[in-house]
Amino acid sequence: TIEDLKIATSEAITNAVQHAYKGEDGEVLIRFSLHEDHLEVVVSDSGNSFDFEETKEALGPYTEDSVELLREGGLGLYLIETLMDEVKVHQNKGITLFMTKYLEGEQVERDAETIST
Repeated sequence: TIEDLKIATSEAITNAVQHAYKGEDGEVLIRFSLHEDHLEVVVSDSGNSFDFEETKEALGPYTEDSVELLREGGLGLYLIETLMDEVKVHQNKGITLFMTKYLEGEQVERDAETIST
């Protein structure tokens, strides 16, 4: 839904602003791309941001019980991964976060094609 996109995008931008430049000036780029079957949101910075995979691993697996215990910064990562259909991270002189949300009808058709009987 549009609310999922808004929350995930807001969390990604907040992470970039809080962690990438550590109080220094810097640029955060945001790109929205509409494709036939999905919408992609890309948030990137060139700062010294945190290591996404390391942070995710340190937080441990997400379970209903652990969500309440997530440390600061962990809730944003949890929300992004929960609300979006796909999340990819590219780290090279900063972080580029690719977030994909499939258009519902297309995703249903795609899921139906992958189900084998």
